[in-house]
Amino acid sequence: MRLVSLCPSLTELVFDLGRGPDLVGITEWCVHPAEGVAKVEKVGGTKNPKVARIVELDPDLVLMNDEENRREDADALVAAGVRILSSLPRDCAGTAEMVRSIGDALERPHEAEQIAREIEQRSARVVANAKGRKPMRFAYLIWRKPWMAASGDTFASALLAQAGGENVFASRGERYPEITPEELARAAPDRVFLCTEPFPFEAKHVEELAQLTHLPPDRFVIADGEYLSWHGSRTPAGIDYAERLLR
Repeated sequence: MRLVSLCPSLTELVFDLGRGPDLVGITEWCVHPAEGVAKVEKVGGTKNPKVARIVELDPDLVLMNDEENRREDADALVAAGVRILSSLPRDCAGTAEMVRSIGDALERPHEAEQIAREIEQRSARVVANAKGRKPMRFAYLIWRKPWMAASGDTFASALLAQAGGENVFASRGERYPEITPEELARAAPDRVFLCTEPFPFEAKHVEELAQLTHLPPDRFVIADGEYLSWHGSRTPAGIDYAERLLR
């Protein structure tokens, strides 16, 4: 089987399903596992894949993500006769379903089932642990200039919510709405998570936002974006990570 993955989290999943050696193309952003991806041809980025080269590689299947990848690239691949499988899980239940679907497509149903069950079991545990606790109100920022947050219709928000979090921007219409420091100050969340991707937030941005919002610096936390936004085989660890952040 010849595979191409155009989403970093799906590339990692392919390796964890035991199909890494079948990858003939991945994106420049596919970094895990380091030793494995180093041996695979890079076919552009998530937003600008080399469609012609992918077609030349003659893959049996191209794995894509509805948010990370562009519709026009998916359509171009389909028009060229390439089979694609695209997904966009918005919570842990959807991620478990996605893992099973990809496991079936890659003829690795047993390995996929193990990952999916781990996701479901850990999710049930953190939900049970959160019962009876006062929700921790949070904001999850993904970008600077302009400042952007995750709404309730996102995987990261769902991961934190099931562990006992309450997203102060959950009801915003866009999935990643622009916000102002003044809006963040008025929302007064208990925690402001600054995600390390797609924007690489650092300690200096904690200082910046604390000054702009007049919120206490200790409310701001740098959060690992790979654990909170990569859905797939990293999700079980992400579930535990989200719970630790809220505690």
